[in-house]
Amino acid sequence: MDLSSLSLTELRRLQGRVESEIRRRTDTTRRNLLKRMQKMAADEGLSLDDLLESPPVTEAKPAEQKRTRRAAAAPEKKAAPVIKYRHPEDPSKGWSGRGRKPQWAMDWVAQGKSLEELAA
Repeated sequence: MDLSSLSLTELRRLQGRVESEIRRRTDTTRRNLLKRMQKMAADEGLSLDDLLESPPVTEAKPAEQKRTRRAAAAPEKKAAPVIKYRHPEDPSKGWSGRGRKPQWAMDWVAQGKSLEELAA
């Protein structure tokens, strides 16, 4: 179809028909998929509502298996960092030994002192 030969009115009419067809096909696909999913659930003795209302029972997942619905997953809580090194003058400041080394620790090492001397 050569669109360049169509007038603006014809293009808008075509656009309306295309959008209408997209909506129709989307609705049909959605209905067909819902019916297939209901049948699959019924074959297992469940309703689709049963599947959608309750969280799935999970078993230990292999490391290579990916989560497909990241947003629906419960946020993973990180363990509180264990302080391995303390500031020599201000014990309220500490560093776990992970991530970027704090400036006070870099200054300490630059003075030729061992980081192990700051071990908590």
